[in-house]
Amino acid sequence: MQSSSERIARIASHLHPPSSQMEETSLLGRSGCRAKGGTPGFKVAILGAAGGIGQPLAMLMKMNPLVSVLHLYDVVNTPGVTADLSHMNTGAVVRGFLGQAQLDNALTGMDLVIIPAGVPRKPGMTRDDLFNINAGIVRTLCEGVTRCCPNAIVNVISNPVNSTVPIAAEVFKKAGTYNPRRLLGVTTLDVARANTFVAEVLGLDPRNVNVPVVGGHAGVTILPLLSQATPPSSFTPEEVAYLTERIQNGGTEVVEAKAGTGSATLSMAYAAAQFADACLRGLRGDAGIVECSYVASQVTELPFFASRVRLGRGGVEEFLPLGPLNEFERAGLEKAKKELRESIHKGVSFIKS
Repeated sequence: MQSSSERIARIASHLHPPSSQMEETSLLGRSGCRAKGGTPGFKVAILGAAGGIGQPLAMLMKMNPLVSVLHLYDVVNTPGVTADLSHMNTGAVVRGFLGQAQLDNALTGMDLVIIPAGVPRKPGMTRDDLFNINAGIVRTLCEGVTRCCPNAIVNVISNPVNSTVPIAAEVFKKAGTYNPRRLLGVTTLDVARANTFVAEVLGLDPRNVNVPVVGGHAGVTILPLLSQATPPSSFTPEEVAYLTERIQNGGTEVVEAKAGTGSATLSMAYAAAQFADACLRGLRGDAGIVECSYVASQVTELPFFASRVRLGRGGVEEFLPLGPLNEFERAGLEKAKKELRESIHKGVSFIKS
């Protein structure tokens, strides 16, 4: 039987990152009491967990019953976030990791890695303005994934997603660990906005609306397929133009409303948690898990494209066809592809240059 001092030391170890790879391995061993998690489940790491998206996302993942171990990594403030979340009486054990020296410990043995790290968008700033800073951050974090959990599913949130997902792919290719079915750009917020805005127009509960959103995750690359909305609905040309523009500019709407104090953090965290849950249910073997995601794809001639995919134990198990598009959507698709092509090239060139 353990002494009281041993029990106290065991509890304290959950809050303080291990100082070595060996210590981390022992903490995660299945023989180690709650180091294996309070409930059966998956090991999830959030990289950028102390940021505006990372904190609410960490809370939502701490609440997810499929998560047994939750690792929080950031370059600042993770001890406080970790201590705060560790007081929640849910099954997942939460541990914090601070600074690049602890990145590998944060990633070792993870099943799912979620990357919201990076600087947020500010008023007047385009997603391209974020590129030089966030591209380097994503590269560094993905290099850690290649070393410590090369078989993990990776969810990329860091903007501009149209470029950061190709960056991640190139990092994995250079390391010889690339599995395109396990690298997914998170575009779920576009779907959430589409469902919400369409529901407002139709007077429905947004939970009962489903609008596929394809293309990418910025401006005109965001293409809601309103003709394929569920439940089937008819929209006037004016409604189509209004809804499409609002869905495409949803991020700007939040940035301007926050007047310089931030970007879409709460809704993004909500959407990211939804998508992460879908990935975990796929890993568990649940059937019929269909989500929109920005992935390596042959749905179009572009190497990356957001569309509906079926998730499973291997990540993306099936690419669903775009389906019939009307004239408005076909024109929108061509605009989206033109901009996507440039964004993809920019991401690939960042690694190869």
